[in-house]
Amino acid sequence: MNFLRRRLSDSSFIANLPNGYMSDLQRPDPPPPPPPTAATKAPAGPTPAPSAPPAAKSPTASPAPERRPQPAQSTGSGFFSSITNVVKQTAASAGLVEQSPAAVSRKFKILLVIDEPQHEWAKLFRGKKVQGDYDVKVEQAEFSEINLVAHANGTCSVDMQVIRNGTKVVRSFKPDFVLVRQHAYSMTQNEDFRNIIIGLQYAGIPSINSLESIYNLCDKPWAFAQLISIYKKLGADKFPLVDQSFYSNYRDM
Repeated sequence: MNFLRRRLSDSSFIANLPNGYMSDLQRPDPPPPPPPTAATKAPAGPTPAPSAPPAAKSPTASPAPERRPQPAQSTGSGFFSSITNVVKQTAASAGLVEQSPAAVSRKFKILLVIDEPQHEWAKLFRGKKVQGDYDVKVEQAEFSEINLVAHANGTCSVDMQVIRNGTKVVRSFKPDFVLVRQHAYSMTQNEDFRNIIIGLQYAGIPSINSLESIYNLCDKPWAFAQLISIYKKLGADKFPLVDQSFYSNYRDM
């Protein structure tokens, strides 16, 4: 069988097969022929006298059923059936014949987690369900590993390219929910990912924390300006703040 698998995986061997051979593999196996009807043998011995009534015959005179041996071709047919199955499986894996339709997958919701790879969120949501009977499928990546396209009708397609155990994984999906566990903005070079937050907000993807709060906190002075507004409404006694100053340019500090 291993020899057959190696031969069938060879593209030159497959190319030299007769025309229509692969299409014949997709046909269902014919049913086995019915066993032949056993002919009743006449009992040995002299013919009984015609004057003897039928009831006078001894029960031992009736012929015993003949014991038929198993057909000799059953072993061979089982062997060739195994070879045929190997040919079909190898041809299907090579894409030369159509495979049987796969079972319908279960319903699930996609959770996009933006976090570092050492935090394995898929383990936390394994076996969990939301909205009754929806499984949770976790797609985890960092900001630097994803790109997206958002549309005004509420659809959002995320392209993800990550390295897992030395293997590059590329996937595209439409998230149903987003969990952000990384800072979307930093003064470090190439650490500004506010465009990802804007794209998710553009498509209206729900998130924790809210995408609006995440975007506001990308600039700390902007967030502190909101606190100053609350400070002015409630007063220093109810809402105290640390005294700070904002400079538009570091040379003026």
